[in-house]
Amino acid sequence: MIISIHQPAYLPWLGYFDKIQRSDYFIYLDSVQLEKNSYSYTYRNKIKTPQGSTWLTIPLKTKGYTTNSIRDIRIDNSQHWKKKHLKNIFFNYKKAKFFDEVYPKIALLYEVDFDFFSDLAYQHMVFWLKEFNINTKIVKSSTLNIESKKSDLVLDLCSNFRASKYLSGALGKDYLKEGGFDHHHIKIEYQNYRHPVYRQVNGEFLPYMGIVDFWMNTHDVELITGE
Repeated sequence: MIISIHQPAYLPWLGYFDKIQRSDYFIYLDSVQLEKNSYSYTYRNKIKTPQGSTWLTIPLKTKGYTTNSIRDIRIDNSQHWKKKHLKNIFFNYKKAKFFDEVYPKIALLYEVDFDFFSDLAYQHMVFWLKEFNINTKIVKSSTLNIESKKSDLVLDLCSNFRASKYLSGALGKDYLKEGGFDHHHIKIEYQNYRHPVYRQVNGEFLPYMGIVDFWMNTHDVELITGE
């Protein structure tokens, strides 16, 4: 049984979906606090433009922003961010190979209103998984009665599902207590993702864009694995 775990993410990069695709269960980690650093990709991601990359950011309400769990963080919909994001996607990808086929789908996706960021990110993730025919079972951590922290939280989640392997992001090396996993006979595999190169619009190839870039430019889902 292979388990992977990740916080909610808006327009995640390909490595996010590689982890899900390679797992039997993916734990949607909505019960922890939002990362407080300026490099967070949780509520924002990049798309490609003729001038390079640009951020698409979901505005969040500041009350409880750094203290509440992710599932309790609200979106500031007064900023009309959805219209802005769709406009950016339209003008920067209108010449992409699959634009005419897929843009109407994403336009419909953005018609749905959400108060809570986690709910939006979850429904968007389900959309992308369906588009790429990824059938991994998804479980929200907030539905489980597990309240440990950091490495212990990961271990407890893996143990809950009787995992034999935990597929970790590369940064897991900085905080995972590997001895505990060894004691429970759970192997840790650190993701070493090799980003694929594919034909993009808007000049030379830029890796690490949000999933919408891949989706607009190619439908070769085998590339997601990075192999």
